[in-house]
Amino acid sequence: MTSLLNIFWLGIKEIRSLISDKVMLLFVIYAFTMAVYIQATGTSNEVNNASIAFVDEDNSALSKELINAFYPPRFQAPKKIDARETEDAMDKGLFMFVVGIPPQFEDDLRAGRNPEIQINIDATAMQQAGIGTTYIKSIVNKRISNYLKRTDEQDSGPVQLIIRKLFNPNGTASWFLSVVAIINQISLLTIVLTGAAVIREREHGTLEHLLVMPLTAFEIAMAKVWANGLVILLATATSLFLVVQMALKVPFAGSHLLWFLGVILYLFFATALGIFLGTISRSMAQFALLNILVVLVLMLLSGGSTPVESQPGWLQNITFFLPSRHFVSFSQVIIYRGGGFSAVWRQFLMVGAIGLVFFVYSLSLFRKSIAVTK
Repeated sequence: MTSLLNIFWLGIKEIRSLISDKVMLLFVIYAFTMAVYIQATGTSNEVNNASIAFVDEDNSALSKELINAFYPPRFQAPKKIDARETEDAMDKGLFMFVVGIPPQFEDDLRAGRNPEIQINIDATAMQQAGIGTTYIKSIVNKRISNYLKRTDEQDSGPVQLIIRKLFNPNGTASWFLSVVAIINQISLLTIVLTGAAVIREREHGTLEHLLVMPLTAFEIAMAKVWANGLVILLATATSLFLVVQMALKVPFAGSHLLWFLGVILYLFFATALGIFLGTISRSMAQFALLNILVVLVLMLLSGGSTPVESQPGWLQNITFFLPSRHFVSFSQVIIYRGGGFSAVWRQFLMVGAIGLVFFVYSLSLFRKSIAVTK
């Protein structure tokens, strides 16, 4: 009972210390509100509002039909320019795409001479340039086919493909990016808060004050785990309900309670990792550098930025032992697919097991560092 009370009051001390640090507190609030919203809405893998211009040297009904086929939100309203303006406009970055329609285009097409349409692309925005080119080719080919047949009806091929998009019917990028943003902030802030707390006590001399008290290394470490974990858990809940569900209108198909249970398991690992990094670091600057390396690995290999299946086979075997990969996996199952405990218990088990092993190892290092300090 005495040990539990010690852990509780030490945790209260941690929370008070965080509240008194106004800069860190504001950073936590920003990270789970504005940063999540900006990451969800400010980045996209889709073509959106792309600037496009046409050099129409044919001035036929077909060329005008092609120009009118491009409209928001994928593309801006097309602009017509002269061929002499193309190079200068591309150099100034006025247009991402400039489509050149040659003279006698419609006549050559009807005569079966296979005329060419030139697409000039600003490839500095590589991802949008590649996807946008596919869109332009599809739009042009479809509009020319319909124009020549004088109908919008599509010929039925030997096989009719029926496409059903599950879990995200409209392909809204913010639905996925917002949850990934929360996951990334959980990894980053939990490690930062816990590790910084260890280093701050060492630099300010408060660790020596704790050592003269009848406290164990386990009590000191567990206090940091529950206090910092609770702060991140409350910030996560606020971000999920206010930013993700209310502001971004992202549906939550599964159980909130089940997902937060998984978050708690992951927080146990992340706080243990923060204690580990704070223990082996000798200064805040060294901790910051280690934090960048570790958090980047957790984020990039978690499957949130790129699918795990796209990684090399040997790397997939390594990431199997990263709790961040299992965190992203069960988050997708619960939030998007509405899966229950039977669908995620393996991921829960892996996160909990890895977190426990890492906590025991971190605690042993922390205990040795305290012994040296004594």
